[in-house]
Amino acid sequence: MVLREAGDAVVAVGQASHAWLSGQLARAWGNDAFPRPEPYEPVCLAAEQHDIGWIDWDRSPELNPDTGLPRPFFELPRVQHLALWTEAPRRLLSQSRWAALLVSLHGTGLLDRFPPRNPDPETQRAVAEYRADQSLLQERLAAAVGATEEQMRRNQALIAAWDDMSLSLCQAQPRPIRGVPSADGPVDILLADRGDHHTLEPWPLASDELTVRCEGVRLEGRFEDEAALHAALREGPTVTLTFTLRRPDAL
Repeated sequence: MVLREAGDAVVAVGQASHAWLSGQLARAWGNDAFPRPEPYEPVCLAAEQHDIGWIDWDRSPELNPDTGLPRPFFELPRVQHLALWTEAPRRLLSQSRWAALLVSLHGTGLLDRFPPRNPDPETQRAVAEYRADQSLLQERLAAAVGATEEQMRRNQALIAAWDDMSLSLCQAQPRPIRGVPSADGPVDILLADRGDHHTLEPWPLASDELTVRCEGVRLEGRFEDEAALHAALREGPTVTLTFTLRRPDAL
């Protein structure tokens, strides 16, 4: 779950909703400098569903007693991350083996980028089991769909970039998006907030302007127990977050 400040309240954006925004970016991606993802539909599906393992968690998240709010995704212990990352490709297998492969690669890529600090023996065992399980799954799915190593790594990097970009927008924390695949190799894209819109430089999208959106629930005040928090998430007002991206030299 992503928490976005909204005056005296917060907007709680579920991981699956943030992933929906990633999918919108994927479908709009592509120009001479940034080739369109291929195979197009499975990659876009993987981008849109990369956090499908979090759906049940987001409906009934843990309460952080110190803040009185849901625990955001980065506060969870790594063992819980691994369980949720394991579930995501399993769920996608009923839709697309290519997408399941890419979502599995996204999970192991996150572990590579953000390894646990000073892991205890339980975490070390869970990490080793997760890596072994996902390696077998990735090998099996890659053979089934005929994916090359180059295809897998390029699309893994694209999904990571859309994930970072979506999180940056949802958190209202614009930042450079690192290592984005381009026609000339990996580049950094600067996401900047211009007030009524955002810019990306260099520009990776097919059109000069794109509006993307996701949904969250407005939470007012602080919660004393999880029952009250979960009721607020079920019954609270839905908020649509809308972000307009414009090509800098087209303004």
